Order: sequence, then structure tokens, then C-alpha cells
Amino acid sequence: MVNDTAFAPWDDPQAKPLIRFDGVTKTFGNFTAIDDIDLTIYPKEFFALLGPSGCGKTTLMRMLAGFEETTKGTITIDGQNMAGVPANKRAVNMMFQSYALFPHLSVADNLAFGLKRSDMPKSEIQGRVDEMLRLVQLQKFAKRKPHQLSGGQKQRVALARALAKAPKLLLLDEPLGALDKKLRQETQFELMDIQEKTGTTFVIVTHDQEEAMTVASRIAVMDNGKIIQVDTPDRIYEVPNSVYVADFIGDVNTIEGTVSAISGENAELTWGDDTPALRATTSADLTVGNSAAFVIRPEKVAISTTEPDRHNRVQGAVEDIAYLGNLSTYFVRLPNGTLIKAQTANDRRLSQRSITWEDPVWLSWSDTAGIVLRG
Repeated sequence: MVNDTAFAPWDDPQAKPLIRFDGVTKTFGNFTAIDDIDLTIYPKEFFALLGPSGCGKTTLMRMLAGFEETTKGTITIDGQNMAGVPANKRAVNMMFQSYALFPHLSVADNLAFGLKRSDMPKSEIQGRVDEMLRLVQLQKFAKRKPHQLSGGQKQRVALARALAKAPKLLLLDEPLGALDKKLRQETQFELMDIQEKTGTTFVIVTHDQEEAMTVASRIAVMDNGKIIQVDTPDRIYEVPNSVYVADFIGDVNTIEGTVSAISGENAELTWGDDTPALRATTSADLTVGNSAAFVIRPEKVAISTTEPDRHNRVQGAVEDIAYLGNLSTYFVRLPNGTLIKAQTANDRRLSQRSITWEDPVWLSWSDTAGIVLRG
């Protein structure tokens, strides 16, 4: 992701998008894979298409690459309508999860392969190969074959090859899926660094929420061929526009109820007999009497053995504890049967828990810690 905090072309009405989807629909027989999507992606963005399997994110990417045509609507790249433009005529390259390296060619020859078939002068090819090797820090591995490389090194070779022809747009289809968790996390930062150095627009398809949150300048959360929300990672997490997005990104507690009061961006939600109304913020268009849902992240819920001085407080008993090393999650059952998770940081070594199984506890949170969404 571009580290410049001022980088937000989506907030600038004068900024020209590199990619524009206008009313794009894609059907396969009676099945609608992409359903009337409008979307803009700007130059130098690291943009993530995020969603579960079958949500349409890969189909969207394949249409950008030129492997699929739209059924309806238009896709433009740098102002040019892509209708009828074949994949090899687009200023776009694609990096696949399998990497698709040529096993009989060295690293350097893999990087040079596409350049030799381009209009680049032969005298410039070796210089470009050397430049790409430096970019991904593989100069010492130039003569090795793919089978002599680690998974992370293969991934970097595939990335360098995809960037060698200086595309305006690089598409990455689950590029880190074959790597183990620790290497995947390290490689995410390498990807961000390379994207920033080259200034190339990256669009990544992933179902990994943590990956999208780490690398992307903006995220489009998809479901059933539709884009549910497009926003920056912090807003996707803190201000989801639906229960679906809140639930898909990270962990969340959800309490369903009825809106009992609205005052500006604040709302109250009644949610059961003998329980005080919950106070929270809302960005939804709600009125009193609407069915709604209160969502709050577990790390924003405080747990204590004494009654706190807060409006939003409930009492229950610890049903389960998940110790995750750096964090502990407490599963607390309320008298009405609702289960709420509270998360605490383990900032000291645990010699003995102050709260354990079956203990009566209080859970509390501030009036701005959660959000009320349309049910």
C-alpha cells in the first residue's frame, strides 16, 4: 500500500481512475456471476477484491485481464473501452497462484522470456532483467532453475516476470496461497514495498481477510456477484455498512433488536426483556421501530469481576476461554442465552488467571465502541 497518508484519489473529484466498471454484468447460462457492478480503481492503488469462494471476484479479475467478455456494461482501462480487446493487447499482466514458471529455464531466462517476444530492443533486455532481479533481491539466484528455489523465491520470480514489461496494471490471483503462514506474512510486506517502488496499480484477489487488510489501499467486499462495500481497511473494519461485512472481516459480536431512539449519529437498541437498551453510533438510515443489529468487536468489550460505571454493561458467566498466546478470548453467556466474546491482550505472563471458567463477570463498552446496522 502507498504509505503516503495523503494518498486518497478516491476522495478527489478531479482524479481520473485507471479502471472503471460501469454496469458490468457477467452471466454463464442462467447463472449471474457478476451482477451490475460499478467500480473505479485509481493509478498506484493496491486494490483488493475480497470475498468467499464463488462470490465473483475471480470472474471480475478475468474480465479485466481479457479472458472473459462482459455480458452487459463496459470496462475501461486508462480511458480505453476494453470491449473486444484481447488479453495480449492490454497493458495488463497477471500473476497466478501456481506461478507458472518454465521449469527448464533459469530465473533470468524466465524473466527474459516475455521481453524477447515484445517490441523491446534486444540490447535493453538484459538491463531490464537485471533491474527486475534487483527489485525482488534475487541477483544471486539468476542462474538457478525453479526447482532449486523455495516457495517464496518462486513467488518473487513470478512477480518480477509479471512486472518486467512494465504493465499499467498487475492482477494477482491468490498469489500467496501456496506459502506457509509466516512466509505469507513476510511476503505481504515485500509485495507492498515492490508495488510502492514501481508505482504499478495492483489488484489482488483473495479470500484472506488479514491479507487484504494488510496490503490494500482499499478493499471491495463481494458477495453473490455484488460489491457490498468499497472502502479503506480501517473503515471496512470500524464502520462496516452491513452485518455481512462486519461478520466477514475479523471477529464480531452481533445482537439483534429494535431501534428505540435515534439522535443524529447515535441510536439505542432494545434487545430483550429486563435488559437495558444498548447505546451506539450508526451510519445507517434507520428510524424508530426498525429491526436492526448491534455489532461490536471482541477487543472493544471490557471484562471485569466488579460492576463497571458504564451505561452499556451486562452480566454473565464465563463459558469458555481461548488462549491464543498474545490474546485471550472469553466467551460469556448472558442470562437470556446470548453469547458475547471479550478479548484481552496478554501483556504479562500468565501465572494464574484472575478470571476463569464459570466465574460471574461484567462485560462493558463505551457508547462509541459498537455500531447499529440495518438488520
